[in-house]
Amino acid sequence: MRVDADDLAVLGNPEGLARAIGNLLDNAAKFDPGGAEPIEIHVRRGVVTVADRGPGVSPADVPRLFDRFYRADTARSLPGAGLGLAIVHDVATTHGGDVFARPRTGGGAEIGFTVNPSRLLPNSE
Repeated sequence: MRVDADDLAVLGNPEGLARAIGNLLDNAAKFDPGGAEPIEIHVRRGVVTVADRGPGVSPADVPRLFDRFYRADTARSLPGAGLGLAIVHDVATTHGGDVFARPRTGGGAEIGFTVNPSRLLPNSE
């Protein structure tokens, strides 16, 4: 993994935020098992993006990708129940944000979430 993060803190539920990021990382690892390139995590100004070099995300799947129990055709043969990205959605909306999924330039996917900018604080550590 490669991490690129700013020094802002988020006023929110630490367990929920950790679970959302963990779910994004689990999906990236599941869809890019060969891992020729590291999974990238970008955290900038309340936007969390996890990028992989797996098969990518079909534009047809994007509208339902964060629905409970939805599994894209490329995911049906893999482990999981279709709840991981729904949890990401719930955490994002709880923190006043939203979710997104898009193809990654050069192949793969970028999937992530935002938090409301009013929840961002300078890191005091």
